Amino acid sequence: MEQSKNFVGIDPGSVRYVTCLGAGPIGAGWCAWFLARGYHVTSYLHAASEEASLRAVIDSAWGSLESLGLAPGASRDNLRCTTDLADSVANAQFVQESAPENLELKQELYARLGALVAPNIVIASSTSGLPMTDIQANCPHPERMVVGHPFNPPYLLPLVEVVGGKKTDPEAVRWVTAFYRLAGKAPLALAREVPGFVATRLQEALWREVLHMVLNGEATPEQIDFAIVNGPGPRWAMMGPCLTYHIGGGDGGMAYCLDQFGPALKLPWTRLEAPELTADLRAQMIAGADELAAGRSYATLIAERDRNLIAISKALKG
Repeated sequence: MEQSKNFVGIDPGSVRYVTCLGAGPIGAGWCAWFLARGYHVTSYLHAASEEASLRAVIDSAWGSLESLGLAPGASRDNLRCTTDLADSVANAQFVQESAPENLELKQELYARLGALVAPNIVIASSTSGLPMTDIQANCPHPERMVVGHPFNPPYLLPLVEVVGGKKTDPEAVRWVTAFYRLAGKAPLALAREVPGFVATRLQEALWREVLHMVLNGEATPEQIDFAIVNGPGPRWAMMGPCLTYHIGGGDGGMAYCLDQFGPALKLPWTRLEAPELTADLRAQMIAGADELAAGRSYATLIAERDRNLIAISKALKG
C-alpha cells in the first residue's frame, strides 16, 4: 500500500465512543451491535425523520442481542442521534460509515470527515464493493481510512472484511482489526484490494449459477433453496469449502480429493458468466421468492432468520 503519512492510533481497548454514519439496515445494525457491546454510540442521520426507523431496527435486534448476551454497561440509552456531521464526530474514538453505495457521495463525505475527525482516529467504510483507494482519493489524512465491510445483519454475523486503499497506512489496518476483535467481531484482513472482497465474491459465484439454473429451467428458486438448506448450508455453518473438501478426501485429505475429482473441474458444471437479467428471468425470480416467503412479512422473515442464526451461534459455541 502507498502511504501518505504514518498513522499512530489510540489504544483500541480504550475506545468507548463510536460514531455510526447512516441509518439504513447496515448503519442501524452497527449501532445495535456497538450498543450491545457497551459502547456509547452517536448516530449521524441525513434527516431527523430517519431516527424512528433507526430505533425500530435497534429495538428489533435487541432481543436477539440479549439472547446472545450483552456486555457490561450495554444499554439502548447510550444512543444519541444528530443531523450535524461535525457534532456527530466531535468525540468519536472510532467512526463506522454506512452511507449509500455512491462513490461521489462517499468521496464528498470523506473529504469532510478527513477535516473533521482527528488524524489518530480510524474511519471505516461498510462499503460492499467500492474500493477504498477511490473513496479516500480527495480527503485529508487518508492514511487512517479503511474498509470494514460487515455481513448482514451486522448485529449477529461476526465477519468484517478489512482492507486499506493505496493511501492507507498498514498500521491502520492492524489497528481496526484489533479493535473489531475486541468489539466481538471476526475481522478478516485482506492482503490487497479485490472487487467484492472474499465472502461477497464467493456468494456472487453461487448467485450467478442460481440465475443460470432458473433461466434454463433446470431448477426453481424453491428447489435451489431446498438443496442449500438441506445440503451444503448446515455444513458451511461449521466449516468452509476448503476444509469440507479436505475431509471429503478421507485420510488422503485435500490431495486425494484434488487427484480424484480434479478432472471434473473441466466439466461444464458451472457458468460463471452472469446471464442477462431479462424481464422474464426477473419475473421468475420474484415469483419464486414470493412462493418461498409463503405470505410471511419482511418483519416475520427477519425475526425467523435472526432466531435461527442465534440458535446456530449457540450450538457452535456449546
